[in-house]
Amino acid sequence: MLTPKLSLLDRLKAGVQKTRAGLMEKLEEAISGRKEIDSDVLDELEYALITADIGAATTAEILERIRQRVERHLVGDSAELKFLIRQYLLEILHAAERPVVRAAAPPTVIMIVGVNGTGKTTSIGKLTHRLKSEGSSVLLCAADTFRAAAIEQLEIWAKRTGVDMIRQQAGSDPSAVLFDALLAGKARKTDYVIVDTAGRLHTKTNLMAELEKMRRTAERVVPGAPHECLLVLEATTGQNGLEQARKFMESSAITGIVLTKLDGTAKGGVVVAISRELNLPIRYVGVGEQIDDLLPFEPETFVASIFD
Repeated sequence: MLTPKLSLLDRLKAGVQKTRAGLMEKLEEAISGRKEIDSDVLDELEYALITADIGAATTAEILERIRQRVERHLVGDSAELKFLIRQYLLEILHAAERPVVRAAAPPTVIMIVGVNGTGKTTSIGKLTHRLKSEGSSVLLCAADTFRAAAIEQLEIWAKRTGVDMIRQQAGSDPSAVLFDALLAGKARKTDYVIVDTAGRLHTKTNLMAELEKMRRTAERVVPGAPHECLLVLEATTGQNGLEQARKFMESSAITGIVLTKLDGTAKGGVVVAISRELNLPIRYVGVGEQIDDLLPFEPETFVASIFD
């Protein structure tokens, strides 16, 4: 008997279980049995939102809007209050949305950046699997030449997903590897070239300069490339991840976020903080260890997975 395929909402619900349990439990505690929305309720709401890592700025904004409505007697009960919070979160996520950029002619170039240990290479493997399952052709570019192990890790994913990979020796110029990969992608009319870059600390200025050089190389070979520059962040780092992202944004034109390990934290509200404070769309979220556990991010589905 075939196991029924879970919907995106069901899979996301499973992935954000810890966040949903923490946030909804605290919201219920704050508002259940209260006949009126007073300052005590708002204080408890603030605690619930901040512990879910929605962020101080976003929480303050949400509470101020609720306060205004309470003063004008526009909020009557806890169900309306929950509905309001839900709508505000949705509004924030929608405001950061951007259309996904595709090349006019193949390949579309996706550069993946981030610090070591965030699941960058694994995310590339899962993204390759997802794009292939949607019928697209993919070529991997091993431009993390600082660590020999990084090239080998990416090669494992290339074999696992059944795609080709362009590589050179460890220590080679990353821009030279990228140049070769883009020429190959153009010649083969490959839909996507996904570029692995060295896991770098945002404090390493030489590595950040290397990213800029790679961007210039990409643009020379494929006009408009890289079409997407996705920063991989761990959901478990919460607000620290925001600081990482800000530094990357100073030296790289980040177009979106891949948020990994969302299933391992109760602080999934960081999705909202990223959208609100960085004005960047979340492109994908990682909700498990399996190859198909990288899900496209949709604001409605995410908010429904928390509140429904």
